[in-house]
Amino acid sequence: MRIERILAAVIATAALAGLGLTGVATATAATAQGAPTYVTPSECRQGGGMPDLADNLCKGGTHNGEQID
Repeated sequence: MRIERILAAVIATAALAGLGLTGVATATAATAQGAPTYVTPSECRQGGGMPDLADNLCKGGTHNGEQID
């Protein structure tokens, strides 16, 4: 009887921990896709891109397509 209680507590804890991790992953993904990002011209260059000030976009590199602030 005691082993059954301990086993039930362990399973319940594992289930709750799994739900918590899922919620964190969902919140992180929502934050990553939220607001548009802005970079400075120097950040664009440091990332390997070229700032296109006519379109206010970083072209190429790690910040490709991000708006220039």
